[in-house]
Amino acid sequence: MEDSPQGLVKKRRRVRDQDDGSDQIELDFQETRPKPKRSRTHPPPQQNLIEVVKGNGDLISKAVKIWVERYEHSPRLATTELLSMLFQACGAKHSIKEDLLDETDVHDVVIAFVNSDEAGEVEDYQSWRNKELNNFKENLVSFWNYLIIECQHGPLFDKLLFNKCMDYIIALSCTRPRFYRQTATLMGLQLVTSFISVANTLSSQRQTTQRQLNAQSKKRADGPRVDSLNKRLSVTHEQITTLEGMMRKIFTGLFVHRYRDIDNDIRMSCIQSLGIWILSYPSLFLQDLYLKYLGWTLNDKNAGVRKASLLALRRLYETDENVPTLGLFTQRFSNRMIKMGVDVDMSAAVCAIGLVKQLLRQQLIPDDDLGPLYDLLIDQPQEIRRAIGELVYDHLITQKFNTSPSSLTGPGDFSSEIHIFRMLQILREFSTDTIISVYVIDGVWEYMKAMKDWKCIISMLLDQNPQTGSTTDEDSTNLIRLLIVSIRKAVGEKTIPSTDNRKQYHTKAQREMFENNRKDLTVAMMKNYPQLLRKFMADKAKVSSLVEIIMFMKLELYSLKRQEQSFKAAVRLIIDAFFKHGEKEALRSCVKAITFCASESKGELQDFSRGKLKDLEDELLDKLTCAIREVKDGNDEYSLLVNLKRLHELQLLKPVLVESMFHGIALTLRNFRNLDEEVICFLLMNMYMYLAWSLHSIINCEAISEASLSSLISKRDTLFEELSYFLNGIEESKKYGNQLSLRICAILAETWCLFRKSNYDSSKLERLGYCPDSVFLEKFWILCAETFSTSDETDEEDENTEYVEETNRDVAVIAACKLVASDVVPKDYLGPEIISHLGMHGPGVTGIIKNLITCLSKKEDDISNIYLESLKRAYHRYSSELSSGREESRVDKCLQVCRELAGGLSEMYIGAACNKYRLEIFSVVKEGVEFAFRDAPKQLLFLEVAILPFATRLSVPDIIDIKKDVQGRIVHVNTDEDPSGWRPCFTFLVCLILREIER
Repeated sequence: MEDSPQGLVKKRRRVRDQDDGSDQIELDFQETRPKPKRSRTHPPPQQNLIEVVKGNGDLISKAVKIWVERYEHSPRLATTELLSMLFQACGAKHSIKEDLLDETDVHDVVIAFVNSDEAGEVEDYQSWRNKELNNFKENLVSFWNYLIIECQHGPLFDKLLFNKCMDYIIALSCTRPRFYRQTATLMGLQLVTSFISVANTLSSQRQTTQRQLNAQSKKRADGPRVDSLNKRLSVTHEQITTLEGMMRKIFTGLFVHRYRDIDNDIRMSCIQSLGIWILSYPSLFLQDLYLKYLGWTLNDKNAGVRKASLLALRRLYETDENVPTLGLFTQRFSNRMIKMGVDVDMSAAVCAIGLVKQLLRQQLIPDDDLGPLYDLLIDQPQEIRRAIGELVYDHLITQKFNTSPSSLTGPGDFSSEIHIFRMLQILREFSTDTIISVYVIDGVWEYMKAMKDWKCIISMLLDQNPQTGSTTDEDSTNLIRLLIVSIRKAVGEKTIPSTDNRKQYHTKAQREMFENNRKDLTVAMMKNYPQLLRKFMADKAKVSSLVEIIMFMKLELYSLKRQEQSFKAAVRLIIDAFFKHGEKEALRSCVKAITFCASESKGELQDFSRGKLKDLEDELLDKLTCAIREVKDGNDEYSLLVNLKRLHELQLLKPVLVESMFHGIALTLRNFRNLDEEVICFLLMNMYMYLAWSLHSIINCEAISEASLSSLISKRDTLFEELSYFLNGIEESKKYGNQLSLRICAILAETWCLFRKSNYDSSKLERLGYCPDSVFLEKFWILCAETFSTSDETDEEDENTEYVEETNRDVAVIAACKLVASDVVPKDYLGPEIISHLGMHGPGVTGIIKNLITCLSKKEDDISNIYLESLKRAYHRYSSELSSGREESRVDKCLQVCRELAGGLSEMYIGAACNKYRLEIFSVVKEGVEFAFRDAPKQLLFLEVAILPFATRLSVPDIIDIKKDVQGRIVHVNTDEDPSGWRPCFTFLVCLILREIER
């Protein structure tokens, strides 16, 4: 047995323990051990180590074992090989001779490395483009890890090999060349990580040995077994102490310098490694001497470093045993951790929120410090909102951080009710703001299963659970908000408007989940949905959301579950709600719900829904007729206004082509000119909607009769007559407000687009083509321009806040731009007029006009004439203000507007565009000079204000031509008569000369 391979191994170990320096036994062992079988993957004994690292990572472990065997036979030769690999990994072509190993000074070698870098003789493996070296860093780290593990029974503790390696690594990590620092830091950090792995193994062995020693001591106080265990314990302790000394050496020599390196990646690697060290070897590193570096780097300028520190701390706080030791550190840095919840980097902020959650779990921070974080629940980035939502759910709803597990759900099985009530307590703070409430619900929804407990929410709304008590009106409002948001999310709809308009794509599993949620919702709602509608029918704040719920159900389940009567009751109640309310939100929800039922239900239920929709239409027309009659009798106009709103909302989704209705509305407008402005608006809008649906039906009709065409043209002309009347009334008497002006602008533009000639040329519908005359178009533009100057901030008493998005001044500029962009009217007049208002009316109008310019630039080969005309219009406004004797500030403002317009238009030509559109720019300058000298010196200011920004973008030959042209125009003029009037011309010439010199 002693001569077997196993016996020889034991004999070899005994010889090592005796440390008698005998090499003969080692040689005998090498000769008698069985030779390994050859393998294609086994590296040759003399293979260069750097080639192993650069090559296949699978060969590293075998190469390390062979090197260790060489080290046991020839330590100095193997050491030079390892140091050569270390140098070559840093990119330096340097090696140490075996006989000079002890005499070579580390400082001299490092200086030689720096000189090699300055001479450009360094090879950067980490940034090498060769695909074969993509895994160089991973292989290098793996090599040192295998090496330390393989050396743990010998060379690791000889105090020669690794001390020398550490000296070179630390020295190289402090050099100026970045690649040296990167590679040396990578190796040094891995050394500590691998030392910790060995130290943990030894610590486990030390514990086992100590336990064996204690057990043996109880049996016998002394003896060879006790002596052996004591010796083993002493050796193990000494080895652990040696490893900890090497860890400290690298920490003080490398880490404390590199954690603040200028290179972001080096700093991040240091912090990531420190987090691993503290977590895996807390007996040494879990103390403030090392923890403070994680706290300091929470303020690092690089987001990746801050995130690395946060992740390291998060893992530390997840381990309960670490918390007592972290007390002082927490007290010092907890405020910074909380503030990082609003970090500029979103991923770092999310990590910080997760860290705060761990601090709360350990009850290390007070609740009062979390106010700024909870405000992030209404933040726009979804990742931040979800992270805070998880924190809110765990801390405030389940209260898992400050209650015992037995009290989380309360008595009985009412966890859903308790969680929902706690959510309602949060929502009470935002009851007056629907949008903020939706943000809060959206953030928490993913974690709160109770929000998908439809039956629980319904029973709470209907007060069916006596043990939870009745809900207040405020809670009912918030509960309905919670219900509708939860339903939308459960079926895959967006509840928060996204910053982009990209279409949502869902996987097959997600679509199946959404479909199952629809089924669950429908089953839970079937019997109770009519009860909910009845209970909250009169509440306009709640009914619109409740009505929309039916659009998220699977209507076919009503037939499968024999619940047809519940469906019919719900449809009737929705129609009742339509006629009970007159607000936009409620009306729009009812119309969408009833049309959904009419289109998406099946069989008998669809027939019933369509019949009820027709009954709704007939009843609405009857009510509208009665309301018109009441106005004729001198009664109040409220009933007419409400029913016009209902008709408008209905026509937004479906046609109501009853000819008597159109004529009734037209006669009302014609016979009652003193109606309220809002009533007039809805009369005109309903006429337009009727006209649009009529045109749609004719276009889609296969056989078009002359009578239908004539009827449509007659109605179109009737609408134009009414619009023209009110257009003239606004212009002459100014008795109408801004709301009607905006409505007229929008309706005129939409109607002209519907009937533009190009749509019907050379077709059977050619008669429908229409183009407004110049007088009509000019009046339209005057009205649009007047609305530009009005403010969007109007009093609620004077403005219909329900349709505020349809009655702001953007509507007028969009209407005018649409006519130009769609070629509905000649752009030579309207185009320059619109563009001349660029920059005058705030960012909203300016952005719309810029979009028009972009559109025209794509469609037109040359828009220089439009630019020039717009500059002339702006200058004419200045001239008019100047000649009329207006106050100086107003005149200066007009001049500044013209100057800014020229600057904004000239900025369209930047860089290569100056060469591409050279002829356009030259045309603007040439024609502008002609216009300025047409009435010189009166109009010469046009050169300086409007033309100079374009002229400075010309090439030198063109500048010379323009300069000669201007000089030729003034050479025969006597400027002594009015020298101040010619000053803009001279300024223009001086600027051109300076520009010519610059180029």
